Amino acid sequence: MKIRKSPAEKTFEIVNISFLLVMCAVMLIPILHVVAGSLSSGNALTHSRVGIWPVEWTVENYQVVFTNTTFWRAFGVSVFLAVAGTFINILMTVITAYPLAKTGLKGRRAVMLFIIFTMIFSAPLIPSFLVVKTLGLLNTIWALIIPSALSAFNMILCLTFFRSLPEELFEAARVDGMNEYRILFRIAIPLSMPILVTLLLFYAVGHWNSYYSAMLYISNAALRPLQLYLYSIVAQASASDLQSGSAADVLLDLSPQGLQMATIIVATVPIVLIYPFIQKHFIKGALIGSLKE
Repeated sequence: MKIRKSPAEKTFEIVNISFLLVMCAVMLIPILHVVAGSLSSGNALTHSRVGIWPVEWTVENYQVVFTNTTFWRAFGVSVFLAVAGTFINILMTVITAYPLAKTGLKGRRAVMLFIIFTMIFSAPLIPSFLVVKTLGLLNTIWALIIPSALSAFNMILCLTFFRSLPEELFEAARVDGMNEYRILFRIAIPLSMPILVTLLLFYAVGHWNSYYSAMLYISNAALRPLQLYLYSIVAQASASDLQSGSAADVLLDLSPQGLQMATIIVATVPIVLIYPFIQKHFIKGALIGSLKE
């Protein structure tokens, strides 16, 4: 049965759709400009003739990026950081949230108080730097992973999901002789895939986009992640890193701005390609806590 809409509802729908289309255009225009600039010639970029469509099409910007060893080294560091960092984040989140989800755990309130305290009061910059230095983590990839191994907010999200699982299921597993470790990895984690995939996306995107911690703790150019590499070539308005090892006759026709745009696109594509594969789980996890029985 088709429901007839009132004039007010139709008007609201038109206004709402129009507003959303305008907002989408506002967000897409800068992205389209960067894509167009990465595919345009240096002459067109120098004379500001590039809008949202490439002018004097060329793929030489991407050729320079793909043949640049510094870029791929930074890319590899970011991949390792995202994979290893996300694995440690998920592991720490799960093994912290699962026991805290049990109301009978002794000392649970005190532990939760300390965790919530870290959400309200974060450590200042200088003490954080001194801790990392004292632990001998400066100029190591672990300086970007260990200090942020556990997010209090994400842990609370995971804890909330664990609480929603039926306790009767866990009791039946204990009667069958399963210990808490087997219950966690055989029952709790498989049932918690929506929230775990959501947290995986949060952690992975955070590691992939992180540059501030690397700027503080990493001075070795070989350990720079991709975002710090992008920051150096964009903020400093220099494409010398991009141009190293490239043919001089090719670089004469290119613009540093075009090289920067091509690098930004290549650095953005991997994380964009991952999202469609986990969108279903992400939507389920994002709705956790929105409905109550």
